Amino acid sequence: MDEYIDIVTKEGRPTGESELKSIIHQKGYYHNTAHIWLYTIKGTILLSQRSAKKMVCPLMWDVSVAGHVDTGETIKQAAIRETREEIGLSISENDLKEIGVFKCFQTYENGIIDNEFHNTFICELKVPISKLSPQEEEVKALKLVSFSNFKALIKNIGNNDNHFSPSNKSYYELVLQNIIETIN
Repeated sequence: MDEYIDIVTKEGRPTGESELKSIIHQKGYYHNTAHIWLYTIKGTILLSQRSAKKMVCPLMWDVSVAGHVDTGETIKQAAIRETREEIGLSISENDLKEIGVFKCFQTYENGIIDNEFHNTFICELKVPISKLSPQEEEVKALKLVSFSNFKALIKNIGNNDNHFSPSNKSYYELVLQNIIETIN
């Protein structure tokens, strides 16, 4: 779906302009995304495998839920909407703990110029994974990994295991640190 997205400056400030997502990725306009990392109090993190239909990083295992912030939406509204759409989970703004905004400026072989600000949240997953319903166009599969497995995946980034983008290693480490601190 080609939705309208608000454009921001290289510093992340709103410009008051919006454009179709396809144009934003074609021209490399800066824009916001919402990333939601779901964890359990038992010490696991939910990973989503991106659909084979995705234009960027198909079949890669990564963040629990992520998506673009549509024009006129707040970042938290986008986080709630994306979580409901991608995995069928209803959450509220109170469930979201913001851990930061991370620049992710990348160009891909297919011509996509993706200049995103990842507005990143952590959120406790309070239902069994069997109660989640992945959106076929976005998510191929879901799995829970232990904190120790998550650390191992970070350590082995780039070993062709289809987990995590090599350019975001410090981001994944910070996510894990925040989740551990929240639980303890």
